[in-house]
Amino acid sequence: MEEQLKQFIDKQFAKYGDFPSKKDVIGELLANLTEKYHDYKEEGMSDSEAYQATVDSFGDVAEIMEQVPHKKDVSDEDNRSVQRMLKDTFRKAKKSRSKFSSTVLKKTDLSDTNLIGEEFSYSELTEICFDRANLSEARFRGSNLRGASFLGTNLDGASFVGCDLTNAHFDEADLTNAAFKASALKGSSFKGAALDGCDFRATDLTDVMFDGQTFEGTSFDSASLKNASFKNATLRNVSFHHAAAKRAIFDGAKMDKITYAQLKGAKASLDNVEVVK
Repeated sequence: MEEQLKQFIDKQFAKYGDFPSKKDVIGELLANLTEKYHDYKEEGMSDSEAYQATVDSFGDVAEIMEQVPHKKDVSDEDNRSVQRMLKDTFRKAKKSRSKFSSTVLKKTDLSDTNLIGEEFSYSELTEICFDRANLSEARFRGSNLRGASFLGTNLDGASFVGCDLTNAHFDEADLTNAAFKASALKGSSFKGAALDGCDFRATDLTDVMFDGQTFEGTSFDSASLKNASFKNATLRNVSFHHAAAKRAIFDGAKMDKITYAQLKGAKASLDNVEVVK
């Protein structure tokens, strides 16, 4: 992975050609990004997820170059100054990235706030209010979010891993490409939510109502769907591999042939559904 990160950094600096302190700058940045990569891995991310999160966190090269000496003869003090600048930048970015991790925000009102890409892992967030907030690409891992409110919230690309979201409210939320993995969503509400590309892999969706919802490219692989209701829903290219769908309700639903075949294999009751192209 270090070689892959080295190639990424080299590409970022390619347009600047050679400059006296280039070797030191790239070496320091590589050390910083490698440390950040391992931090993400410790949070439970896969290799690819950790790599993507690391490169996404990379700052503006132009700002770095403004502080890099360009004279031919670079002193040891110049090099030390560059290293201190890069380390300070990295420490600030790392602190900012994790400012909500392992915190207690029970019943806190964070509605209408901009929280893009924020980290909320291992936090106590019971009954927190995120209504209409921008939580695009935000990360939640191992957090207690029982009764949390996400009404009208932008959760595009957000990630929930191993979280307790029992009785949470996602009405009218944008959950496009959001991921709920191994999380408890029993009794949660999704009325009017955008769910295309959403990943509910290995989640507990007991008693959840998706009546009248539209699903495109959504995954329910290995999910528990006891008494989950999809009445009059439209499902296209939806995955139910190894899902416990036998007691889910699909009355009046419309679905494509592939989705129908997977649910049939899961022994779901499909007597009153319409197969569409």
